[in-house]
Amino acid sequence: MKRFHVHVAVDDLKQSIGFYSALFAAKPSVIKTDYAKWMLDDPRVNFAISTRGRQPGLDHLGIQAESGGELTEIYARLRKAGGIIIEQGQTSCCYAKSEKSWIDDPAGISWETFHTTGESTDYGDGSGERVARVAHEKSCCAPAAKVAEPAAACGCS
Repeated sequence: MKRFHVHVAVDDLKQSIGFYSALFAAKPSVIKTDYAKWMLDDPRVNFAISTRGRQPGLDHLGIQAESGGELTEIYARLRKAGGIIIEQGQTSCCYAKSEKSWIDDPAGISWETFHTTGESTDYGDGSGERVARVAHEKSCCAPAAKVAEPAAACGCS
């Protein structure tokens, strides 16, 4: 079963952890010096905050797959949605190892699609970042990796 993902940039991590812990009636499942994450089941969401954004606010949205098969299904949907898909592939970001791709929606909001395969001891070194057309100029996890052809351009359906 897939999980909705929301990443919000914050100025004060401790204050934000207190706020979201009260809002969700749950403590974060991951807390680092610059990052916190709640893996909620009601609603089913991977909600993350970090001090990595240039300004507070929405960083990006996403869909987290629980298997490689689900990720393949999501990638097919990206091709149907149209637009430029940025295939980051295997990466380490947000204290996790994942395979991921990115696409911007028509309003310019970055959507991350990913399958987490393990934990990472660091947030990520920032390599592969790209300018996100969202709440701020740069996203922690958005890549400048290879660009997949839109479905119509490559003859895929």
